Amino acid sequence: MSKHKIAVLPGDGVGNDVTEAAMIVLEKLNLDAEFTYGDIGWEFWKTEGDPLPDRTIELLKSTDCCLFGAITSKPKEEAEKELIPELQGKGLIYRSPIVRLRQLFNLYTNFRPCKAYKGNPLIYREGIDLAVFRENTEGLYSGVEFHPVPQEVYDALMNNSRNMALFKNTNPADIAISCRIFTREGCQKIIRSAFEYAKKDGRKTVTVVEKPNVIRETSGLMVREARKIAEEYPGIELWETNVDAMAMWLLKNPLDYSVLVTSNMFGDIISDLAAQLVGGLGFACSGNIGDNYALFEPTHGSAPKYAGMYKVNPIAMLLSIRLMLEYLDEDHYAGQLENAIAKVIEEEKVRTYDMGGTSTTLEVAHAVAGKI
Repeated sequence: MSKHKIAVLPGDGVGNDVTEAAMIVLEKLNLDAEFTYGDIGWEFWKTEGDPLPDRTIELLKSTDCCLFGAITSKPKEEAEKELIPELQGKGLIYRSPIVRLRQLFNLYTNFRPCKAYKGNPLIYREGIDLAVFRENTEGLYSGVEFHPVPQEVYDALMNNSRNMALFKNTNPADIAISCRIFTREGCQKIIRSAFEYAKKDGRKTVTVVEKPNVIRETSGLMVREARKIAEEYPGIELWETNVDAMAMWLLKNPLDYSVLVTSNMFGDIISDLAAQLVGGLGFACSGNIGDNYALFEPTHGSAPKYAGMYKVNPIAMLLSIRLMLEYLDEDHYAGQLENAIAKVIEEEKVRTYDMGGTSTTLEVAHAVAGKI
């Protein structure tokens, strides 16, 4: 097997800390790989007007996958103020680089496993083992938004009799619109990803989480496609749940659920809830996976106030490495790493502040490396 080519994008804040921890563990695994670092994040927005420079996109195109740390994002007004003077007033608009990467590389599957490890004092209940499949390129993250609303968009809105009653006396300048865009192909891809995972992992149910009784067209499309695809997997039962009810049932009966599949915004929310059930964002890993590329990251933010303090929990990043190793068909290394992580958690000796301990980010990394 040829050497793996992996891009490493530490990003901002604690992204650098957890990336350093990741490399300690990867070095101990002795994976046959070439790691190339790239530029991404807030500093490049401030100095170049682009948090995702073209050179970084080209770097990713030359690699097999990417390991990503964390990035800082701020509202557009704050973002413009932090540009260097030479770039201010040029109409530059900050857009999340991770969202751009998902769309540029068509990383349509956001896979977020949430597993309760023995010995973790933060878990909600033992035995929780959920996998959330979040559509990653469409929905409310499509980036089609208006404020103020152009006249032609306002006129189209007013052509609907119900909308005319609601908004007929509202000035277009006082309306903001974000479009929730679903495609049949996008729905099919994420649903099939969830069913394929359930089939491969021996799971018996897939729950589609939407709101078709209210958001009829987009949620309705997702549910209808789920029903069609479910017919191809006779050994797996399709459950249908509204997103608000799902939040309640996850807290009440988390062991009843196995694989959840949903749209972009709902998936973002439900996966964070599921992550809290198994210890919080310090344990929340994810894989952004497409047909030809994948990017792996912890789902926590950049936490600028902790940058360089080596305080945050690196386990989410280490579990993201496990997903990366599975993607690269390095199942042996993936198993070694998960076993090492589980042993460190169960021993209850090395713990970061969120788990009630005083260990540093790097001390946890060295403890996991020591179990490999």
